[in-house]
Amino acid sequence: MKISDLLSPTDVMIDVRASQKGPLLQELAAMAAANLGLPADQVTSYLLKREELGSTGTGNGIAIPHARLPGLKRPYGLLAKLKQGIEFDAIDELAVDVVFVLLLPAAVESEALTALALVARTLRSPDTLARLRAAKNPTELHAAMA
Repeated sequence: MKISDLLSPTDVMIDVRASQKGPLLQELAAMAAANLGLPADQVTSYLLKREELGSTGTGNGIAIPHARLPGLKRPYGLLAKLKQGIEFDAIDELAVDVVFVLLLPAAVESEALTALALVARTLRSPDTLARLRAAKNPTELHAAMA
């Protein structure tokens, strides 16, 4: 599995303006739902339920909100670079400015774990993070992650 299996060039957002985690997750869920043909409230609900279990802020300004959705056929990613970092209850208590939403099929356990590990490993790279944060447009942002 590669990042390109999860993230298409149309599924990136740059300079997203958000001041709080909840509204940000709602906005990202709505975009993902529209791209997948799913109800936005369903995607939002699953992301928020997962977030209640513990923050998906992994540290170093990164968050990987994720959820398993019934009816989803394959893993789907949405990448957002925020205009300004926001409080996300991250493990290191730093503000989050790069968010990768990962939606996974409910049925396939191994594929879900592989996808989540791939995204986390990719975002842990200092070079990748530097390229993501330097990106000036969606094309550069997607290329930095690919």
